[in-house]
Amino acid sequence: MVTSSILVLFILGLTAAGILAAASKVLHVEEDPRIAAVEGCFPGANCGGCGYPGCSAAAGAIVKGDAAPEICVAGGPEIAENIAAIMGVEASFKEPKIASNICTGGSRANLLFDYEGVEDCRAEALLYGGEKTCGLGCIGMGSCVKVCGFDAIRLNDDGVPVVDMNACRSCGKCADVCPTGAIRISGMTMDLLHLNKIDDCLAPCMQKCPAQIDVRTYINQMKRGDLRGALLTMKERNPLPLAVGRLCPAPCETICRRNIADDGVAIHTLHRFVADWEMNSGSRIKLDCNPATGHKVAIIGAGPAGLSCAYFLRRIGHEPVIFEKRDEIGGMMKGIIPEYRLPSKVVNWEIQSILDLGVEVRTGVEFGRDITIKSLEDEGYEAVFIATGAWKVPALGVENDNAENVIDAVTFLEQIGRDITDLKGKKLVVVGETNTAMDVVRSAARLGCDVTSLIGCIQRKMSANKDEVKRASELGAELKFMASPTRILVEDGKVSGIEFCEVEYDDPKKATGIPKPVEGTEQVVNADFIVVATDRLIDTAPFMDEEGKPLFAMNKKTGGVNADDISLQTSVPNVFVGGEAYTGRNIIIQAVADGRRAARGIHHYVTEGAVPEAKNPQLRVIPESILKNMEVTYTIPRIKVPEITVEERRSTFKEEVTGSIIYEAARKEGSRCLRCGLTCYDAEAGAEYAQDSDVQKFSELKG
Repeated sequence: MVTSSILVLFILGLTAAGILAAASKVLHVEEDPRIAAVEGCFPGANCGGCGYPGCSAAAGAIVKGDAAPEICVAGGPEIAENIAAIMGVEASFKEPKIASNICTGGSRANLLFDYEGVEDCRAEALLYGGEKTCGLGCIGMGSCVKVCGFDAIRLNDDGVPVVDMNACRSCGKCADVCPTGAIRISGMTMDLLHLNKIDDCLAPCMQKCPAQIDVRTYINQMKRGDLRGALLTMKERNPLPLAVGRLCPAPCETICRRNIADDGVAIHTLHRFVADWEMNSGSRIKLDCNPATGHKVAIIGAGPAGLSCAYFLRRIGHEPVIFEKRDEIGGMMKGIIPEYRLPSKVVNWEIQSILDLGVEVRTGVEFGRDITIKSLEDEGYEAVFIATGAWKVPALGVENDNAENVIDAVTFLEQIGRDITDLKGKKLVVVGETNTAMDVVRSAARLGCDVTSLIGCIQRKMSANKDEVKRASELGAELKFMASPTRILVEDGKVSGIEFCEVEYDDPKKATGIPKPVEGTEQVVNADFIVVATDRLIDTAPFMDEEGKPLFAMNKKTGGVNADDISLQTSVPNVFVGGEAYTGRNIIIQAVADGRRAARGIHHYVTEGAVPEAKNPQLRVIPESILKNMEVTYTIPRIKVPEITVEERRSTFKEEVTGSIIYEAARKEGSRCLRCGLTCYDAEAGAEYAQDSDVQKFSELKG
């Protein structure tokens, strides 16, 4: 029985072997030898980051034509070139990407409970939603560390993942297992063009900054002595840190959480310190740029918005060309904003950093006269960015407003210090409540004249920076608030004075409504010159066709070109707009921000044919991030920035009013930063200075 069973099994096995042998001859397919050759080029990580189950599958996909030679995430350009040689093709540029952690909170977020279970981030997130009050921060169980096949991630003492940029191969496994999105994979293009999202770990200062600068990170880097890293962090969002560090009114400081405890961090001062460090060193930090993509973009206007857009486009590989009407580039930064606020040498240094990236500029070219959208398209430009600014100052709209010696503020500032060098014994009246008006007041006072400023609102309603108003007053100018011109007095065709009246709000206590004239309050001020600085408007003439119809949809509120709020794409798909040509009169950091947002839109348009809708953009301050109460251990006095004396200001037109600070002072101010996350903060900030005589414990101060 046993023998017969064995015999049957033997016969069945022999038959099956014969059938398989025959089938193998019939069905046999020769493996393409290139598969083995391609697989031999791979580092053998089998990480799956390419999307295929292992290196063998990836090699097969390349040979079949379903994948490109540069598909391997664990390998670099050399491996891609070797594979391309085997396949007889050219290897394309592949932008390097690495993992990064957006959470710096560690144990600083309040604990909801003590988790005792499986040491796994995803399990904790699924079961409990995480152990901390912050729903987007790092859970800290180290799941990302466990799945990394390249030993590129470790947990620091705070339980926060730290990525080794040199070891990371961007396989994406860490991001896949992270349940909160604290770990993300990104590259230079993504980093430069990223728009803040409501699910990012955003400190209030980062939310308020129009350019979305990572304030928390660059201050930390500066404090550790990594000034190069701090500058690179700033330049991910702002290519004009020197100018912004001098001109920005710092809206970020108004929302700094430190204000709840004592005084907000001097973010603006630290921004300038880092930027000045590079310029004062005499050498420029090298900025990486992707290889040229062949996509040409025309930029109309070489002011902050145009320069910003060109900077970001060039860094991600596109080929921007700036067309500028004036002979100089820099917009109002060059020749309009006074030297004592923004020296020419500073502007020149900043601009050269952008030109050195390979940005081409053509001056003396006027949009609407020398070039048009059609002519640019015919030259091969795939997209156009309009950043012509707001240079027109409207007339006062009162009797004799066109008399001789009635000058608009932009013309006055362009001429002062060059054509206008002495105003001693003259009387000058400035009309307006803008920063431009205060520039005129301060500049005229420096040249020795008697200056009166008519301001049609109360001081806190002025659009001018409060520091600029203070400095104008310090120079001896008479600031008349709640005063509005009614007519200009003329003798022999020239200005002799100005009549004005008092104005009043509908609700004087709340200062609401439009101020209205108060009858019987007319007064006269003698004047040799009247400078109009009420506003700056956009010249829309170049945006009209031969029949006087607009080339694009216009915005009645701003007077500029209308566009999508996020992409800045106009009603003409290949035309984008930014800066004051879009917003109307605005601050420099907004122009810089517009340039980057437009670069993002243009990038998607020229590479994909359309601009994707931004997902979960952070458009306003996130309510949960605004804390009512907080406790800090140490209080450190806010830094005092040196300034030249009022007498010195009267005797110089070029020396900056605000001086520089030294590193140790910057480091101490940086220690006041609470390293805020969305809801967490470092209550022990400044502990390293606890023994200093000017540092106190906050609890003792409250008591």
